[in-house]
Formats: sequence, structure tokens, C-alpha cells
Amino acid sequence: MIRIAIPSKGRLREPALKLLEAAGIKIAITSDSERILMSSTNYPYIQVIYIRTEDIPNVISEDAADLGITGHDYVVESKADVVELLDLRFGKARIVFAVHNSLGFSSVHEVSNGIRVATKYVNIAKEYFRHIGKKVKIVRVSGSTEIMPLIGVAEGVVDVTSTGTTLKVHGMKVLDTIMYTSARLIASRKALVTKKNLIDSIITSIKGVLNAEGKKLLMMNVHESNLKEVLKVLPAMAGPTIAKVESEEPMWEVYSVVSENELLKIISEVKAKGARDILVLSIERVIP
Repeated sequence: MIRIAIPSKGRLREPALKLLEAAGIKIAITSDSERILMSSTNYPYIQVIYIRTEDIPNVISEDAADLGITGHDYVVESKADVVELLDLRFGKARIVFAVHNSLGFSSVHEVSNGIRVATKYVNIAKEYFRHIGKKVKIVRVSGSTEIMPLIGVAEGVVDVTSTGTTLKVHGMKVLDTIMYTSARLIASRKALVTKKNLIDSIITSIKGVLNAEGKKLLMMNVHESNLKEVLKVLPAMAGPTIAKVESEEPMWEVYSVVSENELLKIISEVKAKGARDILVLSIERVIP
């Protein structure tokens, strides 16, 4: 049995569910899916459990689950003995140090020793202030960090932000970015040994989904006389693939994986070189 821990709520939950679905792991959904603690999947040996995002690293390190999806920030904060396997490329954000505008600080070097800093990232904050040589009082909070300076609990915060808008709305100014974070696939060290084959197959499927992001399969028919010119403008992972077409005139089917950002340009170029019957197809997974 492989047990995968995913966030029970929050901004990482839905992307995590969609990623597993795209990787072929279909989770049994019920009408009260946000309340359930455990789900079966289309694989009898894969089970999903729902845990608070910040608790997932410790759950993995204690071998209560084999794999988990959580933020890199929570892995660092927990100091849990887990292995980060993949950057899943969603949930991107920054952990920042911000202070209220009323203090008048414009850089971390101007920050007074002894100020109070509210945060749920106690370990990250302590290490950060030790590194920059500032002595502050860390005030542990579990939520609504940005409001703490407004109600007199602290003068500054260490908090997660994607755009910084919420901090600005609450009169806060970001003085420094402490670290960048995103969702990660993590694993138990023990499971990587005892369940290696199963875990490797899951990693391969998830990697395939990540590899397919922003890519399309481009297919076309090309007359033999135009083939060399068309192949010159077609990018591919290992080179375009061609196959003989059974037709009255010498014709080849050509297909290639291309970046979605280059799609319009490439289509224009291959048409100019004589390609026709062009198809653009979505790709679910790319497995090298």
C-alpha cells in the first residue's frame, strides 16, 4: 500500500488533486469530499489521506504516509527528515519580512533590535534574523498574520505572499524576501527503500504531467519534395518523427512535440515550407 498525504484545505489542495488526476490516480470523490479524511483511488494499492498542509512533512517523517504534497516552506519550517522529490510548479510564493509603514524603515538594516515580529514560520524567522544579526522578539501566530501590527501584537511580520497585495492593504512594507516556495512532492526515507518500485512509478507519472505542461503535439502531412525543408524548422525532444503515408503521391506524416509559446510561429513556417493537413493535439504526459 502507498499512502499519499495531500492538503485538507487551502491553496494547494485543488492543484494537488488535479495533478494526481492528470497522473492517472483517480480519487474517489463523495458529496462531502472536503470533510473526509481518507479516500481510495482507482489503484487498490494507492490511498489518499487529507492532512493540514503544515503537518504533512511531520506525517511523512513519522512514516504515517509514504508520499506527500506540501509547500517547500513547510518542509523547511518543520525541519522534518523527508526527501523532496519534485518541484510541482504550483503554489509559488515568497516568505517575506515586512513591517508597518508607520515605522518608517526602508531596509532591514534600519530595523531596530527588540521589535516584535509575528509569524507562523518561527524556525524560518529565527534563522533569518540570526543571519542578518538582528535581535527581535518572535510572536507565534497561526493565522491572519498581516493584521497583527494593526492590533498592536507586533511591529513586523514574516509571512507568505504571492503578490504582496494583502500586505500593502494592511499598511505593510516588504523589506526583504527570505525564501521562495512552491508545492513539492516529498517522501519518507524509509518508503523510498521499502516501496521503491511503486514510488518510482508514481514519480514517473507525475513527471510526465509536468513535462507535458505548455507543450502540444503537432502533426502534419508533407510531400516528399518538401520534407527536408519542413524538418529544418521543426523542434523536437529527440528529432521529429516521420512515417510513410500510403498515398498516390510520395507523402510523409510528420509529428513533433513543440512549445505552446512557439506554436503559431512554427505552424506558419511549416505551412510556408509545404506542410498541410496540420493537427494540433493536447498532450497528457511526456515520459522520456
